[in-house]
Amino acid sequence: MEIVEPAEFLRYHARIRERTRRVATLIPRDAVEWTHQAGKFTLGDLVRHLGAIERYMFAENARLRPSSYPGHGRELADGYEAVIAYFDRTHAETVAILASLDAAGFRAQCETPGGARLPVWKWLRAMLEHEIHHRGQIYLMLGMLGVSTPPLYGLTSEEVMARSAT
Repeated sequence: MEIVEPAEFLRYHARIRERTRRVATLIPRDAVEWTHQAGKFTLGDLVRHLGAIERYMFAENARLRPSSYPGHGRELADGYEAVIAYFDRTHAETVAILASLDAAGFRAQCETPGGARLPVWKWLRAMLEHEIHHRGQIYLMLGMLGVSTPPLYGLTSEEVMARSAT
């Protein structure tokens, strides 16, 4: 499916980000740098990574520039409030960049950090898939901590089963 209307993409992107932000704000303040295994992303790393990769890789490539991804370390944002603020700020910057593109900009060929050339709209579709992947990790890690999380689309699997025909 070709996505070349920036306004349509941005509306969809906003809904995805809203769901990701909702779960990110459930991270306990004392668990921002918690990880399930040494050497793996912490919860804070995941949120910083989503902010940084969206802004400094995907958005830069979308405007036909090379990636300037700074990583996901605590030097970018340390502590719960700073991590959420970084996530919000980088997202706002990304939205402004993407909103400046027209349909021709969405069809333009960009180059990914791996050297692949593809239409911007396909690269941005990969950005959404990437965010959803990491959102799932946040859900899983919060579950490991015993944090109750909301169902993604309003119903739990048990509620869907109860409402389904047998």
